[in-house]
Amino acid sequence: MKADGACHCGAIAFEAEIDPEQVLMCHCTDCQTMTGTAFRTLVLVSEEKFRLLKGVPKIYLKTAESGRQRVLTFCPECGSPIYSTGGNSPRVLAVRIGSLRQRAELVPKRQIWCKSALPWLPKMEDIERVECQ
Repeated sequence: MKADGACHCGAIAFEAEIDPEQVLMCHCTDCQTMTGTAFRTLVLVSEEKFRLLKGVPKIYLKTAESGRQRVLTFCPECGSPIYSTGGNSPRVLAVRIGSLRQRAELVPKRQIWCKSALPWLPKMEDIERVECQ
């Protein structure tokens, strides 16, 4: 599936050929902290199927909860996360679903780091919903 995306301010734009079966949710505490929310949703894409169209992302190198080093990229202007990757070859990019225009079509197929999942997530249907504010 062809997908395209951008950061919030539009300084970074990209396109990728993605497999909707490779969408997952990560519940690790690093993802919780770095997104400011309960989990991160991403799609795994081989580096050769990702193309930067505009801008140059800023890079942050971190050590993951697993102990592995991760390269995280984000917009230097608005801070929107774009993707992360490890040192594997060939490299696989974990593209952030929120930056993709097709995000509503990309349903997660797997969850990882579930030991860190927040206990209230399964109860989301019990929480009051407001369609817009």
